[in-house]
Amino acid sequence: METVAATKGGLLALRRSLSLARTGYELLDRKRSILVQEMMRLIDKAKDIQGQIDETFNTAYAALQQANMTLGVIYEQAQGVPEEQGVHVRFRSVMGVEIPSVTLTPREDKLPYGFMSSNNMLDEAYISFLRVKRLCATLAELENSVYRLAVAIKKTQKRTNALKNIIIPRLERRIKDIASLLEEKDREEFTRLKIIKSWSES
Repeated sequence: METVAATKGGLLALRRSLSLARTGYELLDRKRSILVQEMMRLIDKAKDIQGQIDETFNTAYAALQQANMTLGVIYEQAQGVPEEQGVHVRFRSVMGVEIPSVTLTPREDKLPYGFMSSNNMLDEAYISFLRVKRLCATLAELENSVYRLAVAIKKTQKRTNALKNIIIPRLERRIKDIASLLEEKDREEFTRLKIIKSWSES
């Protein structure tokens, strides 16, 4: 913090700085609260999605195991499944924090293998794995968002702590010191004027 002259102008400048620092603290504290709320909401959502993924994986693997037992190893059918090319990431801003939004382009409902070489268990496995893929895209979005929010919260917390514990108290002390110094000068000036007046009257 730069040194401010112990004058009335310097005192006014410090009071303006203190007012700005207090406003900045309130805004940052509000921002931190909003980011924490958003992060907690996303964490709850991520837990729910993770539960759905676990459940769907169990269904998919059980159906795949049944399909392998009834059809043999389904290598040929697996080769027909196209590689995923439809993942898109965009960003939205939450209190200045860039949060990803992951979308998966929906695919045709058409199965990528023939009916002659499949059965309903293979269909169930395929549909379940498709659902897992969509859920994983959502979970990736949520986990990345939570990470970015946590980093932003940490930075905001450091700034609010610096304002609350260092900058604001330092400004308050400096204002108090300069105000005391100016009061002392005013008293000295008053005393000096009284002495001069008494000399002029005698």
